[in-house]
Amino acid sequence: MLQVLKSKKTRHDLVTYGLVVLAFLVVSFMQANHMIPRMIAGQLVPICAYVVMAISLNLVVGVAGDLSLGHAGFMSVGAYTGIVAAMSLSEAVPNDSVRLVIALMVGAASAALAGFLIGIPVLRLSGDYLAIVTLAFGEIIKEIVTCLIVGVDENGLHVLFNLTGKLTVDDLGLTEAGTAIIKGAQGASGTDTISTFFMGFVLVMVALVIVLNLVRSRTGRAILAVRDNRIAAESVGISTTRYRMIAFVVSAALAGAAGALFGNSFSQLSATKFDFNTSILILVFVVLGGLGNMRGSIVAATVLTILPEALRQFSDYRMLVYAIVLILVMIISNNSTIKDFVARIVPSRKSGKKEVSADA
Repeated sequence: MLQVLKSKKTRHDLVTYGLVVLAFLVVSFMQANHMIPRMIAGQLVPICAYVVMAISLNLVVGVAGDLSLGHAGFMSVGAYTGIVAAMSLSEAVPNDSVRLVIALMVGAASAALAGFLIGIPVLRLSGDYLAIVTLAFGEIIKEIVTCLIVGVDENGLHVLFNLTGKLTVDDLGLTEAGTAIIKGAQGASGTDTISTFFMGFVLVMVALVIVLNLVRSRTGRAILAVRDNRIAAESVGISTTRYRMIAFVVSAALAGAAGALFGNSFSQLSATKFDFNTSILILVFVVLGGLGNMRGSIVAATVLTILPEALRQFSDYRMLVYAIVLILVMIISNNSTIKDFVARIVPSRKSGKKEVSADA
């Protein structure tokens, strides 16, 4: 029975990978033939970034069962460290693709470190307390980034922490050949836009492979056990803090990589892009897509990122229509009659659920 369930999960994962590859090929074909409106084409890289953000947050909220409201903070850490890495290496590494890969790795590493440091005190909490503290940390990270002034010249990086608000770019002491990268509250400006849709697709695939394989692994089963019954998990020797930390740090690392991809797609980026509303938006992607459902997170992030742009022709009413669509989706996705109708159309899913419950 376990072998059958394992093979079904493997097939499900392969279908997910295949659908993402197919979507990439279709969109690339449409883009090459100018079949995508310019407004939507400009959103392709941000869509990939938001998809990775939704997948990473689903690991914490849907798989580990912890409610985090500060995920945009890790995105901002990855975005700014990724921008600094890409700009600092502009002369040493002239190839944009190589610089972008390095920026993604730097963004992932820095966000993972931030996630580990924040996770030490935060993961001792649970429920509403965890949500409130992660919200606070997300805002703190945004404020810290706002105070940073960073530049680079032939002597290396110059960093100032503008806590009083009196320092400017001139205080960095850059040479004439130097470049100011982050300018405090103004954010990063004049940066190279090196992110591509192909690299976004690669990052989405990497995020899927990491998360799905983690969930299917022994570590993933331990994370699920902690989520379902923390006391029972501790009674059999599972360290709840350790496995929650693993999920939290992996999620933060993926968010940092998504932030680096997102940040390097804009020539100007301010910290307001990563405020509380962004964290809630990503949480909406996860909830609408389904907790623990990575495929649903991909669809929700894609649709809800495109929808406001597609409704732009309605001008003042577009956000009203957007809100109505969200409400209707929530009602439909939680309607038992519709769920039963879908189950009758796709009986294999229903039988699969029975097998899982019987095995449990």
